[in-house]
Amino acid sequence: MTGIALALDHVGLCTADPAPLWAAWERLGFALSPVAQQSGRRTPDSEVEPFGTVNRCAFLRHGYVELLGIADPTLFANGVDRFIARYAGAHILALAMDDAEGNLARLRAGGLAIPGIAWLQRPVEPGGPIARFARLPFPDAPEGRVQLVQHLTPELVWDARWMGHRNGALSLESVIVASAEPAETMARLARLAGVPAEPDPLAGFRLRLPGAARAAGPGSPAMETRIRVLPAEALDRALPGVTAPALPFIAGVVIRTSDAGASARALLAGLPLRDAPEGLMVPPEQAGGAAVVFA
Repeated sequence: MTGIALALDHVGLCTADPAPLWAAWERLGFALSPVAQQSGRRTPDSEVEPFGTVNRCAFLRHGYVELLGIADPTLFANGVDRFIARYAGAHILALAMDDAEGNLARLRAGGLAIPGIAWLQRPVEPGGPIARFARLPFPDAPEGRVQLVQHLTPELVWDARWMGHRNGALSLESVIVASAEPAETMARLARLAGVPAEPDPLAGFRLRLPGAARAAGPGSPAMETRIRVLPAEALDRALPGVTAPALPFIAGVVIRTSDAGASARALLAGLPLRDAPEGLMVPPEQAGGAAVVFA
């Protein structure tokens, strides 16, 4: 399948100092990948340069969560400094594609002024091999960085060493966005994805992505993933007690587990957890600015 978005690839949380964010996610039972400094091209035809940002990731059988911060403020921050000026939390929403050229042609035919494919790379671990990506960003997205991503070296990214999570996490199932104008926000996301939106039960909209193989082993089936865009006043019904520091707001992620959240509930006893409609919720203040629901 080409020319459309296939699945949720990853959601990224951004902060000025990444160490506390990484510690918080390890406390939630995630095994994080090694620290990696990012690099890439500022424009499609410029030279690769080191960026001032570093990340660690919680890789899942399908999708992952990126935990991103600024290690060297003297280097290019690739927009992260602008994102965290709004709030510390989730600002990156990446959808998986398998045909960068085909999607670029589709988006340009639809009138989007995308200058070209952005080529990014980072070492998977210090001194290790280089993972490479192709990216198509939605121009001037108010959420932060909204993009299509094609993994050119997926075998380097989904490494079994970093996928054994004590909380039973298996897959990135959905992301919840709060917006002052849900119809406008979803129209942009549907345009980027090339997939039609449908009504959400909470008076917003939902985008269902058909699935892509993002798994630890061969032969693993594709899995449908979802983006939900809700009016701000309905956010509390999906993520109890969560309020938006600014709009639009990538408010939370739903992560499917191997045991209906039982491992997470036992592991996280003592934290101020909440029950959400889709599972056990860790509030944003315990997870770096975005709610985490273990389904």
